Amino acid sequence: TCPSCESFNNNNSLNIHELDAASNNSVEDIRNLVDQVRYPPTNGAKYKIYIIDEVHMLSNSAFNAFLKTLEEPPSYAIFILATTEKHKIIPTILSRCQIFDFNRIQVPDIAVHLAQIADKEEIKYEEEALNLIAQKADGALRDALSIFDLVVTFSQDNLIDYKTTTENLHVLDYDYYFKMIEHLLAQDMSAALLLFDEIVKKGFDGHNFIVGLGNHYRDLMMCKDESTLALLQVSDSVIKRYQEQSKNCTVS
Repeated sequence: TCPSCESFNNNNSLNIHELDAASNNSVEDIRNLVDQVRYPPTNGAKYKIYIIDEVHMLSNSAFNAFLKTLEEPPSYAIFILATTEKHKIIPTILSRCQIFDFNRIQVPDIAVHLAQIADKEEIKYEEEALNLIAQKADGALRDALSIFDLVVTFSQDNLIDYKTTTENLHVLDYDYYFKMIEHLLAQDMSAALLLFDEIVKKGFDGHNFIVGLGNHYRDLMMCKDESTLALLQVSDSVIKRYQEQSKNCTVS
């Protein structure tokens, strides 16, 4: 391993500097950073890394103070400007950067990664449970791992099952939505109202239920065409249930 990599692996490395621009966005903060750039890396490392998080929060004056250093940086200095709002960075800064756009991680990819971790840690799991965790993570692997740890902590017999996962995450079981559609298709208003009452008594917000029901309708519609099945981010067994129910529903 090269000296730079070894120093980066050390959390206390003197060659990695991070600035939170959300709370350090003044000209003085940038000048302090520029002063640090003048000193070469230590411990035989080849590079010094400067990470500016939420860089779009810098004031225009701070951006201008940073521009000169960004135009002519020392050979050993690498700047990483992280932001979720690229459009707020002034063009003179953007034009001097390589831009890498990161997207949310897809649910199937997160579920596969969690399955690999579970196998390595000898944790038994149900595929639907891992898919649910992946959905709740909303594209962020770090959140998925945190949720995974939480569910494992409260699981019994080292098993991550779907029922326990829904309870720990306070998520409505798919069954409720499938049952509601069945009642509506049968025009059984009383059964639909009683089911909704049961959901509310379990502590679920009525608005969140309606949002979930809307998503269920959407997934049923996706099952009407084989080409759109790939848009369903659920396990194969749940997809089969959607396909079966969609046969009884018209698109309208």
